Amino acid sequence: MLRSPSAKQNRLLAALPEEEYNRLLPYLEWEVLDLKKVLYHPNAAIESVYFPLSGVVSLLTVLDNGELIEVGTIGNEGMVGIPVLLGASRIPGQAICQIPGTAVQTSTEVFKREVVPNTVLYELLHRYTQAMFNQISQTAACNRSHSIQERFCRWILMCHDRADSDQFPLSQEFLAQMLGIRRGSVSKVASIAQNAGLIQYSRGKITILDREGLEATACNCYQVIKTEFERLIGSN
Repeated sequence: MLRSPSAKQNRLLAALPEEEYNRLLPYLEWEVLDLKKVLYHPNAAIESVYFPLSGVVSLLTVLDNGELIEVGTIGNEGMVGIPVLLGASRIPGQAICQIPGTAVQTSTEVFKREVVPNTVLYELLHRYTQAMFNQISQTAACNRSHSIQERFCRWILMCHDRADSDQFPLSQEFLAQMLGIRRGSVSKVASIAQNAGLIQYSRGKITILDREGLEATACNCYQVIKTEFERLIGSN
C-alpha cells in the first residue's frame, strides 16, 4: 500500500477527484525505476501498469535484426501500459527505463477491475492515449523530415520536461535508439549542441545549459507534441 500523497507527482493521478484517488490508493505500490529496467518485454504478458512519478520510460520497437528504435517517451504525465487499457495483454514492443526514477504500479488484474467506464481515470486515460498517438505519429513524421540536430534538441527537451532536473544520465546507446542513428554518429551530434553552449555532455550525463537555445534549435514538433498533451490532459 502507498502511504504517501506523492503519487500525485503523476499528473494523471493528480487530476483525479479525491474520492477516486483515495479509492485507488490502496492498490498502488512503490516501484524504483532503475536504469534499463524493463517494464514489459516483446510478446510477453503485461503483468503491471505503471504511473511514473519521476524519470523517463522509453517505448521501443524491436526490428528483425534486434535493433531497438524508440517510438515514444513516458514520464510523470502518463502511464506505461496503454495496451492493457485497450484490451491487449501483450505487444511486440518493449518498455524500458531510460532515465532512473520512481513510479507507482498496480497489477493488470487490479487495473482492469478498478479502471472501468464512468470513472474519471478511465476517461482521462483515453485522452492520454490520443495524446500518445499524436506523439508517436508526430515523431514518425519528424524522423523522416527533420535534421538529426533538430530531432536531438526536440528529444532532449522532452526528456528535460519529464526528468524534473537539469541533469540526467543518457548513454550513447539510448541516444542512438532515440535518433535512429549509429552510435558512432552520436558523439558528433552531441558535440555540436555542446559547442553551441546548449548542453554539457560528459561521462554519460547531459546537463541543460540553455533551454531557450534548445527550443530555438529544435523543430516545431516539440511544441506540437507539448501543446497536444496540454490540450488533452491539462498543463503541468
